[in-house]
Amino acid sequence: QVHLEEFGGGSVQTGGSLKLSCVTSGRSITDYAAGWFRQAPGKSREFVAVISWSGDVYYADSVRGRFTISRDDSKNTVYLEMANLKPDDTAVYLCAGPGKGSRDSDWNTLHYAWEYDFWGRGTQVTVSS
Repeated sequence: QVHLEEFGGGSVQTGGSLKLSCVTSGRSITDYAAGWFRQAPGKSREFVAVISWSGDVYYADSVRGRFTISRDDSKNTVYLEMANLKPDDTAVYLCAGPGKGSRDSDWNTLHYAWEYDFWGRGTQVTVSS
């Protein structure tokens, strides 16, 4: 059974930084992309960033230049480094793993939540002004 768990959330002031981690158990992440999404109260789930099995990355416009997604396959872990945080970044951050491996997944659709079969429970990030 595949299980994802996020770590690293917290409360920071505007301009601060946080680094989130997502640890996968139950399968190796080596052959899979991984994504980060977020959900603020009263809002729908929003794409944040995705990294391919080979390290290609793609970001939402709202975080590009401030957030960095990376992976360490030896630790079965994906990271999201967040800098210059803003109050609008306040949300529960969730990591996600697709059901399809590298040969079957479509890079052009990996920013959609429906591409992902496995989700963590999320970690809260709160940015105060």
